[in-house]
Amino acid sequence: MSQGATANGSRTTAAPPAAAKEQRVTKQRVAVSAVLDELTDFVSTQELHRILQERGTSVSLATSYRILQSLADDGLVDVLRNTDGEAVYRRCAVTGHHHHLLCRSCGKAVEVEAPAVESWAARTATEHGFTAVEHTVEIFGLCPECTARNTA
Repeated sequence: MSQGATANGSRTTAAPPAAAKEQRVTKQRVAVSAVLDELTDFVSTQELHRILQERGTSVSLATSYRILQSLADDGLVDVLRNTDGEAVYRRCAVTGHHHHLLCRSCGKAVEVEAPAVESWAARTATEHGFTAVEHTVEIFGLCPECTARNTA
C-alpha cells in the first residue's frame, strides 16, 4: 500500500502515549512515531527503517518491527497486508474500531466505520458459540480516480 495510500481525517501527535501498556518512551519509539505522523502513505517496516537511516536516526530493523507491532497493539497505527502479503503501517486517522476500503491500483485507503458489520460479526459469533471475538474487514476495489482513468 505504500505506493500512494492517503489518510483521511485528523492526525495524532508525535509521541505516543506510553501509559496504554506501560511502554517505555524511548528515543527510537519517538523517532518512529514522528515519521509515522509525517506520512500519509502506508509504509513497510523496511521503508520506515530506510527513512530513519536517511535521517540519521539509529534504530535497528528488529527494533523497528517491535515498535511498529507495539504501536499496532496499542491501537495507534493501522496495519494492513498489501497485495504481496507484506505488513504495512500508517498512523490511525480514525480512533476506535474501523475498516478499510483499499484501491488495488493506486493504494489509496479510506477508513470507514461499519456498524452493520459489527452487528453481523457479533451475531454470527454468538450463533456459533464464539466469545471474545475480533475481526478485520478490508475491502479491495478501484477508487473513483482509478476507475475514471480505466474507463477513459
